[in-house]
Amino acid sequence: MNPSKVDRTRVVLLTDLPNVGKASAEDFRLLGIHAPSQLAGRCPFEMYEALCEKTATRHDPCVIDVIMSVTRFMAGEEPRPWWAYTEERKQSLKLKAGNG
Repeated sequence: MNPSKVDRTRVVLLTDLPNVGKASAEDFRLLGIHAPSQLAGRCPFEMYEALCEKTATRHDPCVIDVIMSVTRFMAGEEPRPWWAYTEERKQSLKLKAGNG
């Protein structure tokens, strides 16, 4: 859902979350996540790696941004577009790789 249209009080389905459509919701289901509340406290990077392993596909790194947006939303942050997390993701991966 478009972040500007998200109403926290009406988040019931995965597709009610900011930046989540049918494809992302299906990715979450593959990871055993069927309700938005199951995203709270999860690590976006670990979820991304698990998704890549489960599907035997290296997904676009922007998927991490989407996951960051929903885990942060479920932690109480305001809904933001997924691309608001791109620079943070890039920096985190750079540090993890030891290039920072």
